[in-house]
Amino acid sequence: MNSAKCLQLFNASLRYALAAAVMAIPFLGSTVHAAIKVGVSDWTGWVAWYVAQDQGYFRKYGADVKLVWFANYTDSISALSTGQLDANSQTWSDTLGPLAKGIALKAVLVNDNSAGNDALMVGPKIRGFPELRGRKIALEQYSISHFVLYTALARNGLTPNDVNVVNLSAGDAAAAFMSGRVDAAVVWNPWISQIEKSGAGRPLFTSTQMPGLIPDLLVAQAQAIQSKRKDFVAMIRAWFDTQAFIQSQPERAVAIMAKVVGMDPGQYRVFLPGTRFFDAAANRDAFDPQSEHSLVRVAPTIAAFLLSNKLIDALPDAAKGVDRSLLDAASPP
Repeated sequence: MNSAKCLQLFNASLRYALAAAVMAIPFLGSTVHAAIKVGVSDWTGWVAWYVAQDQGYFRKYGADVKLVWFANYTDSISALSTGQLDANSQTWSDTLGPLAKGIALKAVLVNDNSAGNDALMVGPKIRGFPELRGRKIALEQYSISHFVLYTALARNGLTPNDVNVVNLSAGDAAAAFMSGRVDAAVVWNPWISQIEKSGAGRPLFTSTQMPGLIPDLLVAQAQAIQSKRKDFVAMIRAWFDTQAFIQSQPERAVAIMAKVVGMDPGQYRVFLPGTRFFDAAANRDAFDPQSEHSLVRVAPTIAAFLLSNKLIDALPDAAKGVDRSLLDAASPP
């Protein structure tokens, strides 16, 4: 190889090294911005995030959001608690457990409250709560359905020891009830609707009688809130547009959500009446510790259920698990 060729190769290598160095300079003093990774599972108030995505509301407010679908809801809770997600769609009851263990999580938004989508279904022979004594009640143990039964019994002079709980998934519980293998079942839609249409039963108690006790939330890692605050504020603003869209154009919203979960829009429509989607005003009330149905005020009732079933070992400090500042920044004046 002649000297001219060597010099040419040296110059080329030098230019490459210099270019690589220049390209690296911007990353020395900063980090690459990454989207908020948000877990979503199959519940109407959470599937609604795909309405926000479909309608361009994240883009409208500059929220860099990546929705991560979880077929298994429990997996999403674990993913948030172990830091694999920045935020997750989960219930308040499923957030109190990690809080009791000292995991730094913050509820930053209430998407909805169940307002009829969860119910204790009974047959025509059971006219009231006294007749539930000694009866078999199918439900998914330790789930929201179990909490609904726990609350219903307590408010009507009964205890969990007065009934026989049969542990079945919601779909199997509905099937067992309709076939007469159990006397009652606690399920959620679409099984409530299916039971009513079949004529097998009616609701004796529903989540409409538990205002504030079944809130579905956006819960974030405290560290993620600090590093991606602007995105979270923008995401909450996008939610308010989403809630307004669902209210004003329910059929279009149903079509979007039904497609996400692989259901026919006609079947999915039954979820809307039993879901109270929260706007800015409802969120402010939920984050006001003085409000009767606020997250902080209802936490002891939920925690009592968790403690009685040994799902938590200690009472969590619910106030530490709430961050209202993002809501205040995002809310319209």
